Amino acid sequence: MELRQLITFRTVASTLNFSRAAEVLNYVPSNVTMQIKALEDELGVRLFDRLGKQLVLTTAGKRFLTHIQGVLDKLDEARGVVHDNENLTGTLTVSANEVICAYRLPAVFQRFRSQHPGVRLIFRSVPNQELKQTLFEGTADIVFMLDEPIRSSGLAVEPLVEETFRLFAAPDHPLAKRTVLQLEDFHGQVFLTNEKGCPYRTMFDRSFEKEGIDSITYLEFQSAEAIKQCAISGIGIAFLPEIVAKAEVERGELVALPWQIPDLHVYTQMSWHKDKWLSPIILSFIEAAREILAIEEED
Repeated sequence: MELRQLITFRTVASTLNFSRAAEVLNYVPSNVTMQIKALEDELGVRLFDRLGKQLVLTTAGKRFLTHIQGVLDKLDEARGVVHDNENLTGTLTVSANEVICAYRLPAVFQRFRSQHPGVRLIFRSVPNQELKQTLFEGTADIVFMLDEPIRSSGLAVEPLVEETFRLFAAPDHPLAKRTVLQLEDFHGQVFLTNEKGCPYRTMFDRSFEKEGIDSITYLEFQSAEAIKQCAISGIGIAFLPEIVAKAEVERGELVALPWQIPDLHVYTQMSWHKDKWLSPIILSFIEAAREILAIEEED
C-alpha cells in the first residue's frame, strides 16, 4: 500500500469524481483509476460503487477513509512543520449548501487563494441536511451550514452571520403594493419554498402554524435560484434569505413583502470535527472566513 494511493483515495472520496480528482492531483484519469483498483485489490474490497453516473463510497470505503484520514493528517502536520504559513501546500476540502456557496463563500475563497496559492482547494455543494455527515465521514475538512444555532457533542460549530429571511414577490403580484399584510391575505396564495427536510423550510412551516395558517399551497424546489426565478415570473411568493434576492430587489424585479416571520433565527455557521487535527491550512481558512464574513455582516 503506497502513500500516493492513500492520497489519491482521499481525493476521489472528496470529489466523488475520477476526472476531477485527476485534475486536482495533476494525474491522467487512467492513473487515478489504476491506483484505486490496485488499492481495492490489495484490501480485497470495493471502495467505490457507481450508481448510474454517480460515484459513491461503499460502507468499506467510508470506514477506510475514517482510518486513513488520521494518517494523512499527521503527514500534513509534518509538512507544516517544515513550511511557514506563507508557503502552505496541501489540499483543503470545503462543503456548503447552494446559498452559502453562491453568496457567502466566493469572497472567502478569493482571499484564501490570494494568500495561499499553493493549496489545492476542493469545494463540494452538499444539501444542508447532509453536511454534518460529511464531517463524520471525513469527506470534508470544513463545512458551512445555514440553520438555527447548532449544538453538537462531536462538532465544533461557529456562527458567523445571522441571515434574514423574507417573503418576496414580483412587483405586479396582488400583495406587492400593500404596506400592511394580515394573516388572511395569505390564504389562497402559492408559496415557493425548499423541499421538506431543509432546516429553514421546517422553520417556515413552524412559524406559519403558530400564526394559525395550516392550509398553505406549496411549490417545492431544490434550488434557491429556481425559487427566485419563479417568483420573478409571478408564479408565487418566495421564501428566501434576504441576501439571495438583494440584487433583484435593487433592480426592481422582486419586492420584499411587509411581513416579519416570527421566531426565525438562522445563521451561516462554520463547522469542523472536534477530533480533527487543525492543520495550518485549515486554521488559515477558518481565519479567512471569520475576517471576510465579519466584514460582510458589518456592511
